Amino acid sequence: MLERIIFNILSFSLFIIIFFKIIKKNDTTYVVPLILEAIGIAVGLIEILWGRYLGTFIRVITYVLAIILPVAIIILEKYGINFSELLYVFLAKVFSALKKNKKSKQLLMNLINKYPESYNGHKLLAENYEKEGGMRKAIDEYVKAIDINKKDYDSYYKIAELLDNLGKKDEAIQMLNNLIHNKPDYFKASELLGRLLCEQENFKEAINVYMNALRYNKEESFEIYYNLGIAYTRLNDFQNAKDYYEKAAAINALNYKGYYNLGLISMLYDDLDEAEKFFIEGMNVEDTEPECCYQLARIYLMRGEKERAINYLDRAINLDTSFAKRASKDPVFITIERYIPKSINEIKRKKISMVKAEILAKEHLEETYALVGKISKNDLKNMNINKDKDIDIHREEREN
Repeated sequence: MLERIIFNILSFSLFIIIFFKIIKKNDTTYVVPLILEAIGIAVGLIEILWGRYLGTFIRVITYVLAIILPVAIIILEKYGINFSELLYVFLAKVFSALKKNKKSKQLLMNLINKYPESYNGHKLLAENYEKEGGMRKAIDEYVKAIDINKKDYDSYYKIAELLDNLGKKDEAIQMLNNLIHNKPDYFKASELLGRLLCEQENFKEAINVYMNALRYNKEESFEIYYNLGIAYTRLNDFQNAKDYYEKAAAINALNYKGYYNLGLISMLYDDLDEAEKFFIEGMNVEDTEPECCYQLARIYLMRGEKERAINYLDRAINLDTSFAKRASKDPVFITIERYIPKSINEIKRKKISMVKAEILAKEHLEETYALVGKISKNDLKNMNINKDKDIDIHREEREN
């Protein structure tokens, strides 16, 4: 009986505390725990009035509702965690998981109306808008989240991504530069910034960004090495491009799209054996398979292996019918011209998954090889086209 009396006194005191929180905060969210607490108190009073033990399970429920729940709320708020915000966020996440985005968004908007400084409310609402495709509204909410939490680097990155999607490249670059200045080891930001700079053909700046990323990334990075290969390719610095393509291939050889570029660079060096090796590897990659078959056909014709050349050219044309027209204009194929289809009604090829930067690097190498043909290794080593001292210095710092 004494235990029941203590229980009721304590539970009633906690009830009064939660009740005054409702009045102080003017937040009806606290009505829910208040009702649950009242149920726990009522059950405890019934036990006293009836003088009967209602069972262990009922006793545990009354303690949870009348004691543990309000004590948990008081402790949370003592450490600056708003119970009301916590409940709204939890329910919003539940509705979002159930694909009820409209209900989730409404809960978050109600939360923000009550607590404009709710960081979690603004961030979750931004994510909700992003899912719906409301990119500008998402950016506004991410900005508000950052205003509340200056170290929310993920929201900085999200804003940059959304600006990129909206075509606001300069603003995205500025946002990423600010992010990397504050957090230089944010790898994804460096990768995205480098890609955007490459799209604007600021390859030297992109290389500097990638080199900085390597300084803060303890493990070797396939993405950075591959992107460095692309950037150096566009600068006609083929030796460095080759080095970084090979480093990327050493990390992840599976479905590696850089083998075709390595093959073309080897052909620029007039190293057909090495080029053959890379093109054979590139045939295993769907995005570059027809190109690699076409270049292998050229190599085998240069060696006088006519039958192999015909087989590989036929395979290239079957994969991408545009190679028939390309081969008919290529003087290398004069000796097997009669094996090239004369009329292709419709150009057919599977859609490739390469991003713009990859496509441009590939096309640049193809155009360079078409213009230059083959260059001696010594000539290539002595080329200083589009090199900059700051890149060389930065590379030396990295190697040291």
